[in-house]
Amino acid sequence: MGCFPIGSTRVAIVVALTTILASCTSLPRSGPDHKDVDRGAAVKVTTKERRVGIDYALIDLSKNVLPYFTSPQPTSFKGFGGGRGGAPEIPLGYGDVVQVAIFEAQSGGLFIPSDAGSRPGNYISLPEQTIDRNGTITIPYAGRVPAAGRLKETVEQDVEDRLASRAIEPQVVITTTTSRSSQVAVLGDVNSPQRVTISPAGERVLDVISAAGGLTTNNIETNVTLQRRGRTATVAYNTLLKNPAENIYVAPDDTISIDHERRTYLALGAAGVSGRFDFEESDLTLGEAIAKAGGLRDDRADPAQILLYRLVPKKTVAAMHVDTTRFAGDTIPVIVRANLRDPATLFATQQFKMEDKDVIYISNSDSVELVKFLDIVNSVSSTVAGVSDDVNDTRNAVRNLGR
Repeated sequence: MGCFPIGSTRVAIVVALTTILASCTSLPRSGPDHKDVDRGAAVKVTTKERRVGIDYALIDLSKNVLPYFTSPQPTSFKGFGGGRGGAPEIPLGYGDVVQVAIFEAQSGGLFIPSDAGSRPGNYISLPEQTIDRNGTITIPYAGRVPAAGRLKETVEQDVEDRLASRAIEPQVVITTTTSRSSQVAVLGDVNSPQRVTISPAGERVLDVISAAGGLTTNNIETNVTLQRRGRTATVAYNTLLKNPAENIYVAPDDTISIDHERRTYLALGAAGVSGRFDFEESDLTLGEAIAKAGGLRDDRADPAQILLYRLVPKKTVAAMHVDTTRFAGDTIPVIVRANLRDPATLFATQQFKMEDKDVIYISNSDSVELVKFLDIVNSVSSTVAGVSDDVNDTRNAVRNLGR
């Protein structure tokens, strides 16, 4: 901080103008003053409660609250099962087209005539048939046999049991010629949206995405949603690549939707560059987000008042032992305040994970507000001889003192 003489007149002007400034509430600024944020918080971790306008909670960023914001619990595919072991068995289903072959131990039986020696093998192949809406197939002398929802081996055994008293040691082989029930719909940001048929070998989530032509977008910010029997879960595409346990086997009638979600945040106030910014990276911390926005303006910003606005699940705020009774709904508006004058907070900002649609507001320092006021006084009093010079000198002195 530089030192320079200031005349008694100028000192008196500074004192007088500072007194006037303290009572002024209409100075221009790009956002709420940090004192207003303090006074307006419905719930504060560090100070007395007060309710103003829309209720929100004010929480100082520290090592005590950091774990509640750095350990998100994303949804997972593991709850569906099918992550380890062999491929799951796929039952027959409605609409499948099957062919049934019936073997007998010798000729002269129910299906094989006495002159069977002239034919290749003691069996007959029934015409292809579709499993009907009742879930059955028709076998001569066995009647209508339930098939939908049953494994092929189970249906084969059922037919053999029904024919055992009429055919000679019957053996039945069922072949699926067209599988319509064992399909997975792959939709969204893929090159070839389609229904993918599951083979007996089993397909995993990444397999069916590949069969649909792969992604049309970059891996980053692409989410994969799995719908199965009324349940839904979403994971990041990169998670499927990095965590094999999430790349589970798909099941018939699954729906897989690929969505590229552009994640952004806003930087306002005394940031180097104000505006909307893309995450671009899979994970972005508060420190990286501030740097991406050009950091703090050295001539304006108050490093002790870095404010991050976010809707936080109510259960997360309650876990911090904060009174949430006055908040309705499942989320609570929260302002997280970081004091970058504390060197340790810089480490905390590198652990605090950003989320989509976060808003960062960097407050102006108190000295900047005084300089703004002096600029106004200068513009008003420029016609009075000598006053403008005194104001300019005072303003420059305040700027130098604030450095």
